[in-house]
Amino acid sequence: MIRCHSSLPSTPPLTHQRPHLSASALTRRSLLLSAATASASANSLAALSLPLPPPDITITDRVFMDFSVCPNYFRPDRTLSDDLSTLCSGEEAGSSPIGRVVLGLYGRHVPLTVSNFKTMCTDHNASSYKYTLVNKIFPGQYFLAGRQGRRDKGEVGPLPDLERNTDTVNSRAFELKHSRAGVVSLCLSENDDDEKIKMDTNYRNVEFLITTGPGPCPQLDNRNIVFGTVLEGLDVVTSIASIPTYMPSERIRQFNDLAELLGDERAQNARAMWNRPLKTVFISDCGELKVSNPTLSPTLP
Repeated sequence: MIRCHSSLPSTPPLTHQRPHLSASALTRRSLLLSAATASASANSLAALSLPLPPPDITITDRVFMDFSVCPNYFRPDRTLSDDLSTLCSGEEAGSSPIGRVVLGLYGRHVPLTVSNFKTMCTDHNASSYKYTLVNKIFPGQYFLAGRQGRRDKGEVGPLPDLERNTDTVNSRAFELKHSRAGVVSLCLSENDDDEKIKMDTNYRNVEFLITTGPGPCPQLDNRNIVFGTVLEGLDVVTSIASIPTYMPSERIRQFNDLAELLGDERAQNARAMWNRPLKTVFISDCGELKVSNPTLSPTLP
């Protein structure tokens, strides 16, 4: 038998060949890659877990408010043109001073809220806090002042010159809590301005509250903007909180709840009178006190 022998040399099968890497180069590259990956992962985790800095409660501004009680506000011969400035000012008016409250304001934490509040304390025109009422007192909790409405009713007038307060849409503005007596807060959830007034294009929310103690008010947290604290005159705040208020009987309250459930608009109008002080408590004067070196607020009881 004749066997045919190929003259072509045998060809080994094709294989994927990789360039030869030394052990030292491979190790060095792997280590560099691993180190870079680990560093990036660590930085990402650190960024995700890094807590936000606490609110800056440096006191940048100080203002004062003098509170008084006026005996003439509900005088029977009062005319529509009379307001607190004519009925309750001067020695002949017989107003009794309660005292002065000094407030420290957190201008770095909520700058627009503080700026508007300062303007309302220092610009003594028809739109300022001067000669306006403490409109509601909630015993053991807080009192409200700065309601916007009619000047002849002891309320704040129109406010076309104030900036729109964008702090109200900043989630960090709501971080501080109503943890003790003497907390000053911009009313948002507790605001009782008339709904028609709120629809005005010039409306600016300037109603504020001061907690009176003795305990915290957690129901106010995350809903209203804390922007300051009482530095002096906490006893004045306590005196205001002790003034009697109008409180309906339990039966009337139950009837009001039923009326509201049935959609009767008179229920809300009637409730607007609840917690009104039975004495005319008003802001007889207000203004700014200079701060030479801003300091941290003290720890209050």
